[in-house]
Formats: sequence, C-alpha cells, structure tokens
Amino acid sequence: MPITVLKGIPASPGIVVGPVHLLRWEVPAVPATVIGLDDVEAEIERLRIGFARAIERLRTIRERAVRTAGEAEAAIFEVQISIIQDVELQERVERTIRQQFSAERAFDVVMLEWRDHFARSPHAMLRERVSDLLDVHIRVLTILLDLPDHDPVDLPKGTNAILVTSDLTPSLTLQLDREAIAAIATDAGTRTSHVAILARSLGLPAVVGLLDATSKLRSGEQVILDGTTGTLTTRPSATELADAATRQRREEKEGETLARLSGEDAITRDGQRVTLFANVDLPDEAELAVANGAEGVGLMRTEFLVVGRAAMPDEDEQYEAYAGVIRAFGTRPVIIRTFDVGGDKLPVGGWPHEANPFLGWRAIRMCLDQPEIFKTQLRALLRAAMLGDVRINLPLIVTVDEVRQARALIAEASAELKARGVAHRADVPVGVMIETPAAAVLAGSLAGDVQFFSIGTNDLVQYTLAVDRSNASLASRFTPLHPAVLRLIRMSCEVAEARGISIGVCGEMASDPLMAFALIGLGIRQLSVSPIAIPRVKLLVRGLRTGVATEAADAALLAPTAAEAEQILRERLVAEVDSELLHA
Repeated sequence: MPITVLKGIPASPGIVVGPVHLLRWEVPAVPATVIGLDDVEAEIERLRIGFARAIERLRTIRERAVRTAGEAEAAIFEVQISIIQDVELQERVERTIRQQFSAERAFDVVMLEWRDHFARSPHAMLRERVSDLLDVHIRVLTILLDLPDHDPVDLPKGTNAILVTSDLTPSLTLQLDREAIAAIATDAGTRTSHVAILARSLGLPAVVGLLDATSKLRSGEQVILDGTTGTLTTRPSATELADAATRQRREEKEGETLARLSGEDAITRDGQRVTLFANVDLPDEAELAVANGAEGVGLMRTEFLVVGRAAMPDEDEQYEAYAGVIRAFGTRPVIIRTFDVGGDKLPVGGWPHEANPFLGWRAIRMCLDQPEIFKTQLRALLRAAMLGDVRINLPLIVTVDEVRQARALIAEASAELKARGVAHRADVPVGVMIETPAAAVLAGSLAGDVQFFSIGTNDLVQYTLAVDRSNASLASRFTPLHPAVLRLIRMSCEVAEARGISIGVCGEMASDPLMAFALIGLGIRQLSVSPIAIPRVKLLVRGLRTGVATEAADAALLAPTAAEAEQILRERLVAEVDSELLHA
C-alpha cells in the first residue's frame, strides 16, 4: 500500500520510528441486553466484581502515579475510587439491574444520568467531577464488557511506542510511562496546548492537531513520527526508514554537542549576554533544568497543585513543592507564578460555569476574590523564600489596582506568619505577567509598583489576535510573529529599560529558535524555555549577533502581515547561523 503522510502541528521536536499504541479513551457501545429474573443476582454479583476490579486497578495506577508524579498529582485517582465506592451509585445500579437490565447496561444508564446531572449542577464542585465520572464510566464498562485495557501505563518498558489518542486528559497524562512511550500524537491540540507543553517538558517528540489520526491508524502498525515537521508517516518504505534512522543518529550526535554547552554562557558573537531560565511545570523537572544549564527558573507554574484535586492543598504541602525547586537551584532566581487557573485549567470547587472562560473569572481575578485561598499560597511562598532567591509573579494583570490589592494581601500573609512566629521573607520581589494588550499598553503605569515584567506570549498572542490557542482548527491563525504582537513586546521592552526593571519572556515562543531570534532583536535579554530546549537556544544565542537580530526585528515590525514578518526574520537568521537550528 502507498505511504500516507498525516499532517498535524509540530509540538515537540524529534523523530521516532515505532509501533502505534492507539488509545481510544471513550465510552464503549453497550448492547441493550435484557436478562431473565433468575439471572438478576448473578448480574449484581458480576457488577460488584467489576467494581472491585476497577478499584484495584485504580489503586495500582495511583501507586505508580505517586512514584512518578507525587501524592498531590495522584490524588485524582482517589476521587475516582470514591465515586465507585459511593453507596448511592451502587444502589442505583443494582436497582436498575433488578429491572432486568444487564450489569453493563444498568451501569451505563445510571452513569449517563449522573454525568448529565453533574454537568447541569449549580454547584461548581459537582461540575468539576464530570471528567472523573467519564473516566470511571469508561473504566468500569471496559471491565464489564471484557474489553482490552487501553491504559498507557501497562505497555512493556522499552516498547518505544507512539501514543496516538484524541487528547490527553490529566488522569491519562499521569499514567504515561516514559520508558514505554517514545512519542505522542493527538487529534486535538495546538503548539501551546497542555499536551504540547507537557511533551516538550518530558522531552518527548510530539505532533498535535492531527484531527483524525485515531480513526486512520491501527495499534501495532509501524509509523514515523516527526515532531519537527509535524507529520506522521504510515506504511513507511525502506528508504523512508533509512532516512529516519539517519536523522535519529544526527540528532543523537547533536544532542551530545548540545550537552557539552550546559556549562557555557549564552553570549552572542558581539558580546551580548542573554540569560536562559527554565519553565518548570512540575517540581521533578528542576533537576533536568539544572543539568541542561538553566540559570534559574523564569516560570514555575503552580497549577499542578490544584487541577484535578479533591481538595485544595494546604500551606505545608505547597511549601514543600516550592522548596524542592528552590533547593535545586541554590542561589539562582526562581520566579513562581501564583495560581493561573481558569480557561483550560480548572481547580477544585467554587468555579462558575462560563460561556467564555478565557475571558472570565480566572488567574489573579479568582485569587483576589478568594483571599483565603490566595493567602495560603502567599504564606507558603514567603516561607519558601527563606531558602533562596524567590520572586512572585502575578498572572493576567490588566490594572495597577490588581497589583496593589495583591501586594496588600502579601503584606497580610506576612503579618499572619509573623504572628505565628514563622520565619519568612517579607520583601520578596513582585512582578507581573504581560499577557494582554492592556498590560503592554499600561506597562509604564505598572512599572512603578513591580520589580520585573514577564511576558507570557501564549496568552499575549491569544488575546491580541482573538484566537483561541487551544483550538486546533485555528492553529494557522495563531501567529506569534504577527506585527501587532511584536510591537507590544517592543513597547514593553522600552518601558522596562526606561524604568530600570528587568523583563523576560516565559511563553512557548522563546523555545522556538526563529522566535527567540526575534525576541532578542526586540530587546529581550532573558528567555525562559522548557528544560529540554535550553541547550539548543543557547547554541542559537552563541551563533548570532544582536545587531543583526535588531535589524531583522526592526524590519519585521514594519511588515504588514505575520507571514511577511516571518519571512524577513527567517532570511536574516538563515544568513546568520547554521540553518539546522531552524529545525528545533
């Protein structure tokens, strides 16, 4: 059969040849079976056995998740166990079986009712449980119908499989075994979506936004995944396989070269120093970041502490999470962003259903409206600041009032710790995320109340261009090199320089060599990237001249379209450095 190339969005670089592991995490079809009255008790017993097997399975998964991601992350499986153990649920299903429904049909009917009821509930805590109900629905039916268990965690180590699925939910993400999964491909997603950021953090090649790969591929078939070009090649020829092997060897050799750069400074050919920080999504990424030469943390995301949890983390749990990263970096700066929940990151309880959550009650808005939740995090941060150079970053700021309210709560948190006699730092530097046009335009006003700016390009592009960054259908319109975005970044740099405060970029834009070239040309001297991207960005910096980058950025600012701006930057960069860097 002919070679077929499926085209998606490049999410994480690298090339992998391996078997497909197709994960269809969806509710299976259930036959409308009617049972005899004499079979009712046997069906109820079969249901109970199915519940027991599902609970046993979840406990096994939870134990593995604790080892790989920690207690906080693994708590999501405790929630799912509690759903199965719910007495009301068990009694409802058993009553339905007594109406001569088979065990699987009765469970399916009741779960559909529960999911609909929870989704419509006015109580946010119940609405947040819908995804867990779906996971339980799928898992128990899989057991009752005697279907293959598709959990990715059970692949044999060394399988080198390419996980192909519609999307990665939090519970599926926690089950990924990096010793079995070599790459990820999803129907959904964009370059800045959760799965793409996760793949880059783990160093796994990934292609997202494939739309229909799950319907076109079969488990076990060999494919070539190219995370650099965003393609999946099915039924590869001998020539295609040989080419992929050659590229793999070249990448391994490049990896060895890049590894030797970990101890070198990121200094351009004309002597300009660029500071390279790491973005840290989970605490266990800190060690990789340090090993790759990160000079600090430009963005520690804290949402892992609250998303998918049954209860909010207390002050001590948060303190330990922050302390682990701070200790890994010693005296080097660690910038920790306060909870940026909302949009596509939903925490436990107290969350309204919103038609447009990205423009709704999220990030600093939620924190200021829920001061007790916010102050718990602030107290943990102020305590952890005793261990190193900690800086607090506030997300989605659009007015000076928000900064001042946050500072007032920081002062309250400090006073509470002082009253308890707890050691802490009261003078932790505070910065803001520049991730909306409003923040960029008002940067001059914000500068008087903060010590640094951090540009979040993921949201800045989304809000400037009115393009949902998580929508694969709009991926071609999500263009970070749009002149409007470039002008907002240049504007923010000019304000920071004039007011004498530091400014960096922590969005995914900084990990891309072409975009990093543009950012340096716009005046950015601090880039925070995924840990795996640090060596390659450092190689880029050491191969260019800031004068050339500035000239290229000046020309791109005047371009009428994103495509023309990109062409200008690419032509200048290709002339300046090894073109292989563009394929990161």
